[in-house]
Amino acid sequence: MLPLLLLLALPLLEIAGFVVVGSEIGVLATIGLILLSGIVGSILLRVQGFGVMTRVRAEMNAGRDPSKELANGAMIVLAGILLLIPGFISDIVGILLFLPPVRALAWRFLSKRVRFSTDFGGFARRGGPAGGKTIDLDEDDFKRQPDPNSPWRSIRDE
Repeated sequence: MLPLLLLLALPLLEIAGFVVVGSEIGVLATIGLILLSGIVGSILLRVQGFGVMTRVRAEMNAGRDPSKELANGAMIVLAGILLLIPGFISDIVGILLFLPPVRALAWRFLSKRVRFSTDFGGFARRGGPAGGKTIDLDEDDFKRQPDPNSPWRSIRDE
């Protein structure tokens, strides 16, 4: 009930923020701040997003659980969206989510309340099938020549 109430109150709080800031610094400066926050949000989202994807890939390649990095990525996406939404309250929350200590605090809160699964379609984190065996082929065992008896040959071959 409380999250729904906050969601309904957010537009009213944003309008009140526009009025307060606009009366202090003027209309054009207020519009400029809103546009600037949107531009900064998109730039930060792009830069931080690529960094998170690199860290997720490194965690997976090392065979470790990438849940924390995935959660960081989700928080960065949320922060970018909040900065793109016009409003000062959403901008403040978005800027806070871009800060690593705030994300670490949110991770500690989330990791105790949310269960994360890292089983990607039956494959273990190291890339091999879970519980399966590895088949090692020699160079002579595999050839890239089309099989004339294969039902999967291309139409051009006919």
